[in-house]
Amino acid sequence: MPNETVAAPHAFWLAGRRATGEETLDVTSPWDGRLVGKVAVPTDAQVEEAVAAAYAVRDEFAATPAHVRAAALDHVSRRLVERTEEIARLISAENGKPMKWARGEVGRAISVFRFAAEESRRFNGGEAQRLDTDAGGTGRLALTRRFPRGAVLGIAPFNFPLNLCAHKIAPAIAVGTPIILKPAPATPLSGLLIGELLAETDLPAGAWSVLPVANDRMPALVQDERLPVISFTGSDKVGFAIMDSVPRKHCTLELGGNGAAVVLADYASEKDLDWAATRIGTFANYQGGQSCISVQRVVADASLYERLVPKIVAAVEAQVTGDPSDDATDVGPLVSEDAAKRVEAWVDEAVAGGARLLAGGKRDGASYAPTVLADVPPDVTISCEEVFGPVLTLSSVDSEEAAFEMVNDSKYGLQAGVFTHDVQAAFRAHRALEVGGVIVGDIPSYRADQMPYGGVKQSGVGREGVKYAMDDYTYERVMVFTGLAL
Repeated sequence: MPNETVAAPHAFWLAGRRATGEETLDVTSPWDGRLVGKVAVPTDAQVEEAVAAAYAVRDEFAATPAHVRAAALDHVSRRLVERTEEIARLISAENGKPMKWARGEVGRAISVFRFAAEESRRFNGGEAQRLDTDAGGTGRLALTRRFPRGAVLGIAPFNFPLNLCAHKIAPAIAVGTPIILKPAPATPLSGLLIGELLAETDLPAGAWSVLPVANDRMPALVQDERLPVISFTGSDKVGFAIMDSVPRKHCTLELGGNGAAVVLADYASEKDLDWAATRIGTFANYQGGQSCISVQRVVADASLYERLVPKIVAAVEAQVTGDPSDDATDVGPLVSEDAAKRVEAWVDEAVAGGARLLAGGKRDGASYAPTVLADVPPDVTISCEEVFGPVLTLSSVDSEEAAFEMVNDSKYGLQAGVFTHDVQAAFRAHRALEVGGVIVGDIPSYRADQMPYGGVKQSGVGREGVKYAMDDYTYERVMVFTGLAL
């Protein structure tokens, strides 16, 4: 738990053991600028040692019994439960996330490690397939199992500093593949804490490292042939640059979005609109809007638009902003003042272009007030890019078809929410919307950590979600038996 007086630098985790380097990194609070902690930074030689250890242990780790991997994952899950409040305060301090959302993030990480433990026990049972469907396959049986592609380089972002580290590490342990985790430089403490809990387990030395290295040192790691799998969460610009630089590696990219909530004409009762407005107002601003699936766009049928707008504005204005350590706070600061200045510039551009400001629009240091815009020109930045801040745009359309076309008129395609009671409309949305996930009756921000999660277009490649990440970290290998009495 962070204090005003910061102790010695936090060690990093090198091949499963504590280590310190020659330099340190300061971690500061985006809320008040105070020093939250100092983190030791590995040298180039120490990074090389971690990569060499991961490469050397890959066969041993792949052969580790399932019960050993499951026990380690269960242990981390239990220890996160025991230290929930402490870890939530750590997340809030380094990230600026309000405590209510920080506690929720710890809860999700607890589930991720638990799900991974369960999946590790089921993993690789194999699938048998008769091949005697043609005469040439008489007496033959194929057994297909999955094997690790090789050591993983996991690159995590700042916005979920615990749970998105968990989504890199837990599936790797579940399949028995080594991982080197690089937490975000702004928020490394939560990832290092996972290392502390892993160090209490019996996993092989070298199976995991947590290295808080600067972003400008990543190209060498990305290019290293001993790390054939890259799992990256972050911006589309960086993600696709990584993929383009290593075309022969297996990359999973979870990138940006500009999540849309569609409110169709049948969702028209006062109860319906109150629910939609409350959910939209909350999840346009949770995490300060710094979530790939926060609500950035509302597309509402014209028949209910005028009734819905004041409800959304009221829900947004009801969000409590302020000190993230206060349990009453809904919206804290962005990760930095520069991030808030960028959001401010985008909103100012939209207003100068003719958008109407219905709420918010004010910056105070790293904090930006929850903001609602209407009549936003389609060519301004905030219409085209991921705002990654507490800003919501409102639009009306005359038909379901027009609503779906507006959602698809984006370079992103992560998730969309569709408020409707019509099952047929839900299935039409599932077919028509160019996204990785359609949430019916709710906002696009819903995510269960066991479900497949990822996008299309510039929102990424591959899927997270424990079982699906395990598939991404492995490949199918078939064995054919001959001369069997089938």
